Amino acid sequence: MVNYDYVIVGAGSAGCVLANRLSANPATRVLLLEAGPSDWNPLIHMPAGLARLVNQRSVNWNYHTEPEPQLNQRRLWWPRGKTLGGSSSINAMCYVRGVPADYDGWARATGDDRWSWQQVLPWFVHSEDNSRGAGALHGTGGPLGVSDLRHHNPLSSAFIDAAASAGHPGNDDFNGARQAGFGLYQVTQRDGSRCSTATGFLKPVRGRSNLHVRTRVLVERVLIEHGRAVGVLLRRGSERIEAGEMILAAGAINTPQLLMLSGLGPADHLRAHAIDVRADLPDVGGELQDHLDICTLVGSTQKKLTYDHLNELTTAVRWLRHHDGPGSSNIAEAGGFVRSSLADDERCDIQFHFVPALLDDHGRHRLPGDGYTVHACYLHPRSRGRLRLHSADPAQPIAIHPNYLGDPEGHDLKRMIEAARLSREILSQAAFDAYRGAPVFPERALDTDAEYADFIRRKAETVYHPVGTCRMGKDDRAVVDSELRVRGVQGLRVVDASVMPNLPTGNTNAPTIMIAERASALILDED
Repeated sequence: MVNYDYVIVGAGSAGCVLANRLSANPATRVLLLEAGPSDWNPLIHMPAGLARLVNQRSVNWNYHTEPEPQLNQRRLWWPRGKTLGGSSSINAMCYVRGVPADYDGWARATGDDRWSWQQVLPWFVHSEDNSRGAGALHGTGGPLGVSDLRHHNPLSSAFIDAAASAGHPGNDDFNGARQAGFGLYQVTQRDGSRCSTATGFLKPVRGRSNLHVRTRVLVERVLIEHGRAVGVLLRRGSERIEAGEMILAAGAINTPQLLMLSGLGPADHLRAHAIDVRADLPDVGGELQDHLDICTLVGSTQKKLTYDHLNELTTAVRWLRHHDGPGSSNIAEAGGFVRSSLADDERCDIQFHFVPALLDDHGRHRLPGDGYTVHACYLHPRSRGRLRLHSADPAQPIAIHPNYLGDPEGHDLKRMIEAARLSREILSQAAFDAYRGAPVFPERALDTDAEYADFIRRKAETVYHPVGTCRMGKDDRAVVDSELRVRGVQGLRVVDASVMPNLPTGNTNAPTIMIAERASALILDED
């Protein structure tokens, strides 16, 4: 048995950052545990390879929700990364931070100004190596490569032009002075290759003698003795590992599951699974939030323009030689943010991602023909879901109840209808006249709110942003405090998207990396 100063469970978007920062002191022993394999798969590193990663179960937890009452009892697919880099190794690489009001809200929720925009911005900048150079809002020299796309499809430019015709301004930096508008996303890439946290943060420090990384190991539970977390038990050979401090960075699904399996969670629920209760924490697995997404698909009259039938060999060879061309595309190249007529505050409330291909059921359903897709999601849902154990077996996936559109006033559905209407309005602009074919989804033009609601219930899916299942806060039900320490037990922290009190206004990967940067300083008492 080996003792470590820190054991980090989960080598994903947060875990790789923690491993880098906490092992910087050569006197500190750090162990990073990952349930999935190494990130050797070449599809991870060629950005456009994400289209093929959809079916790579070896690097994906491949979760499904329970039947969703407001979505025609459908079980939605929730992909989550299961490899070094976690979901940063399989996502669409869009680098989006959110807006200042998001983090000022986190500061109010935690009673800690260290989570305010003014104080988290330096941590975003600290991570960043932006190809555009440094400035007041951007950094260079950090581990995380952030770049402009080396290649984008002409249809992505048409989308930006169409948005302008519909009255929306252009925006070349969604992390700049304002978020509203349409443009091309900056992406977590360096030199045309994906820059996951495994590539950016972990790979450069793998040679440190005080940092140990183990893959393909499933943690069964955190070991708690006399009110303190002292280590973990691995499923492989019932191996026990001890540490001075335990850090769970397994993500918004796996972290709350591991807490519950360790006796930290809703007491009655744990007892129902014959788990000894170490601390009654009713909101472990509660307050689940996610961005629901509705896709509008249109056929294209120009058959060779979309990415539906790329020559994969030619694309891969060009990327291997030059790291450019379609192989360097993140597929979701363009997008935008809108403050709709239904917005509750000054923030944008609808986000778009444009894909120059037909994308149905996350790309798992290959449609005939060629076309393009607009994703639209409502950014500030009021609906809250929860996670619950199916069993006390750590190898069994947890029950996911997102409760999409579940708010009793119908607030979220009204905003999703607005998002779908805006998608149609943009796609109807003259910029698409040269490309527009027949509608695919919805199958015909919709008119009434009831028709849009039916379409959303039939076709809406996750856009991969679950958070909040171990939320931080100052109230009695919060799972962790503002320094990410789990209530009711010593020596245990949570550092991943599960601690977010509320969804940010946009994608969640960059905020998760920031949380890990901030947490590292808190753990090392450098902040």
